[in-house]
Amino acid sequence: MSLMDALDASMPGVSPGVYDEADFRAISEITYKEAGIVLPTGKAMLVYSRLAPLVRDSNCATFGAYVIRIREDAAERQKAICALTTNHTFFYRESHHFEHFAQEVRPGYVQRLTSGGKIRLWSAGCSSGEETWSLLMTFLGADQSEGSAIARRDLRLLASDIATHAIAKARSGTYRTEDLKAVPEALRRVWTRSHGEDSTIAPEVQQLARFRALNLQGEWPMQGQFDTIFCRNVMIYFDNPTKERLVHRFAEKLAPGGWLYIGHSERVTGPALDLLTTQGPTIYRKRAA
Repeated sequence: MSLMDALDASMPGVSPGVYDEADFRAISEITYKEAGIVLPTGKAMLVYSRLAPLVRDSNCATFGAYVIRIREDAAERQKAICALTTNHTFFYRESHHFEHFAQEVRPGYVQRLTSGGKIRLWSAGCSSGEETWSLLMTFLGADQSEGSAIARRDLRLLASDIATHAIAKARSGTYRTEDLKAVPEALRRVWTRSHGEDSTIAPEVQQLARFRALNLQGEWPMQGQFDTIFCRNVMIYFDNPTKERLVHRFAEKLAPGGWLYIGHSERVTGPALDLLTTQGPTIYRKRAA
């Protein structure tokens, strides 16, 4: 079935010429060049459904006209890329990563902080913030007194995503109470505040995070290195050359001995293997200098 046949079957009110194969190919090329995201032909209907509201809002009569718009208008192109990103995530996703961090990584970091050192974390592709807050709550731990003391040290987490609407949600620190049930009860009790159907992340946790819009395929303005990077279930949307370039950049951005956590279906390949060693399922550590 062609793209137009699929449109006719699922959206009988769509006029021929509003959206066709050429439009989809052009949008796919723009998306890949801008954000590294691969849109196979099976995503044609998804592209239509997510971009149709933007086409209408821009007063473009057809998708072809909208393609011209996003090629020429960087702000509109960013809106389109944001609309095409997938922001599905949840608290304590792939919980073995947080358990590993708590048991193997956190003790040394706490010791460094209490000795006057600093710790820098990065949640790359933070989406709506569930990973960011899960990591910070894990770092602060279940003892409120100890956690509050840690929070006063030189600890910061950069949370970045290409989708500005996802960052706005993450920055708010507010979620449905039922969505927080995956967080271990001891952490949830100390570091969240319930308001009936909604809950917020405690201020002590929120003040540790810095949210920024960032395209992982573009320039990175950060000057220093990171002690731990989480980038999970982001690279599934990239082709292999893009993945290898990105992981190598992560490895270079890690401090010696730093940790990289990636998604359950992702693997490190290519040049980054010269810098990283496997420490567990989808857990890697940078070799010492």
